[in-house]
Amino acid sequence: MEYVSTRGGTRAVDFEGALFSGYAPDGGLFMPQSIPSLDRDTLRRWSSLCYPELVKELCSLFISAELVPRNTLNDLIERAFSRFKHKDVIHLSRLKDGLNVLELWHGVTYAFKDLSLSCTGQFLQYFLEKKQKHITILVGTSGDTGSSAIESVRGQKNMDIFVLLPKGLCTQIQELQMTTVIEDNVHVFAAHGNSDEIDEPIKELLADVDFARKHNLMSLNSVNWSRIMVQIAHYFYAYFQCAPSLDTTPLPVVEIVVPTGGGGNITAGCIAQKMGLPIRLVAVVNSNDIIHRTVQHGDFSLSGSVKATLASAMDIQEPYNVERILWLLSGSDSRLIKMLMEQFSLSKSVKLPEDLHRKLSETLRSSSASDEDIVRAMRRCWEENQYLLCPHSAVAAHYHYSQPDTTCLQTKSSCFSFLSSTPRCCLAPASAAKFQDAVLRAGLAPQIPPEITALTAMETRSTALEQGQDWAQILRVRIEAVAQQW
Repeated sequence: MEYVSTRGGTRAVDFEGALFSGYAPDGGLFMPQSIPSLDRDTLRRWSSLCYPELVKELCSLFISAELVPRNTLNDLIERAFSRFKHKDVIHLSRLKDGLNVLELWHGVTYAFKDLSLSCTGQFLQYFLEKKQKHITILVGTSGDTGSSAIESVRGQKNMDIFVLLPKGLCTQIQELQMTTVIEDNVHVFAAHGNSDEIDEPIKELLADVDFARKHNLMSLNSVNWSRIMVQIAHYFYAYFQCAPSLDTTPLPVVEIVVPTGGGGNITAGCIAQKMGLPIRLVAVVNSNDIIHRTVQHGDFSLSGSVKATLASAMDIQEPYNVERILWLLSGSDSRLIKMLMEQFSLSKSVKLPEDLHRKLSETLRSSSASDEDIVRAMRRCWEENQYLLCPHSAVAAHYHYSQPDTTCLQTKSSCFSFLSSTPRCCLAPASAAKFQDAVLRAGLAPQIPPEITALTAMETRSTALEQGQDWAQILRVRIEAVAQQW
């Protein structure tokens, strides 16, 4: 398996090359040169697998055994999931009114990004130990990525991680999960800017070829292929949990509703679909609705500034993984993608070609939710189920509740919701415990685990980045200083 840039301007690399690169040298994103196709027998065989086993099977399709022997790959993935709180790693809750919620948040930081980043951290450590190499990781976060990335590499001697968070725009708990990690290899910066603004200095440093090579810079944002790869397993697990039977011809379709910010998770869904999984995808967003407008109207353009919402991790105006989706749907047309993305970089506005827009709207449905919609969905879910949704999960639940009346088909073990005979699963990216303000705004009582309560009494450490400062230069200086200590 080799990986190519969505913009076609760099040579193909293996998994190790894609893992350590983040962005491709030509500014594109790495994607598999070909997407494996799975037959019906494989899907039937996989349908009985637990989540970690599905991750192993999927990763083995994208990582050659010559690079990482299968037994070693299995061990790395087992180690990655060893700190998860739920025995099944992820869990499907079947609630009233046919609401199926796939809980992806049972990791250390109570967010779905723990799933992919815990595996990515293991993959990095495997290659670094073999080559006795040091890397510098740059991460911009809208809330959850930073803490998950920190937990995946904290204390490692051959990695330093620099995390930029948007001060005041993520929750207190999200911020504390980053600033309370006092490790020599963890460097947190609290920037007075939004999520898109903190991505700019990171892009600048990664684009500086000499500096990036000198310090072995890489990103753990979802530009990194490894994260997309692991997330593909969410869709197979959701499908196997919600499909009423795999004995029919054709196989039944399951609709999967995906809260979407930077677009990494929905990209993984598009790849699962391309592999032959019979799923219908719905990208749901908050008031920062660029993906919704792109799906509905082919309008890939900024709409004013980033709006602060209750679903803060989705407060993103430039969802960079859309580039991967468009590449996939264009038939790997790197020349077209390069043209479109360069136009977007210059003008922040692109009208998709008619054929590409048609393919996108056939692949994805989309919906947006206001803060009021989020609060209503959280409240209804609690009233009907005594189940707390985080505001991001509530964006998905809002879509479910807004569909026409559903009927319920009772099987021997479960009740499946049907809309035109299609069961539906809503992905839940985070625990409500991280979003107390949103829970309170919905008039509900937060349920806070003791390890989260303990954060407020812990020592914190971070460096402020003020408006008007040269953030990229500040990062350069700090990275150089840290390098002197190796």
